[in-house]
Amino acid sequence: MDRLKVSRRGRGSWAEGEAARFLGAKGYRIVESNFFSRRGEIDLIVEKAEELVFVEVRYRGAEGFGVPGESVGRSKRRRLILAAKAYLMIRGEMERPCRFDIVSLQRTKEGSLRIEHWPNAFDRNGRPTGSWSGG
Repeated sequence: MDRLKVSRRGRGSWAEGEAARFLGAKGYRIVESNFFSRRGEIDLIVEKAEELVFVEVRYRGAEGFGVPGESVGRSKRRRLILAAKAYLMIRGEMERPCRFDIVSLQRTKEGSLRIEHWPNAFDRNGRPTGSWSGG
């Protein structure tokens, strides 16, 4: 992808499409993309088994600035949680099991695409969990 010819929104849409294909290959079913509420946006909403997964997708076109997923800071996590609550309320699924994942995409120096998936990256209170560092 040529960074000079594609807008930031275009890169974001491309990255979300790559993340959706990656998760689909891992057995996740895409429920919705780009869910907007007054409280925030969710890039992808997927499910596996009975669990609903809210996914933040991060992309960087080059190495050297850290792993893209590590840039999901406290305020972004808070907006994701509020948007997820709005989604669950609208759908009448407040009791449904859910979690927050991050999919990080980054171009390597060689030009290949590195995709990392951090399941359950943070909890419903925004606290980092598992092996994710929490930005």
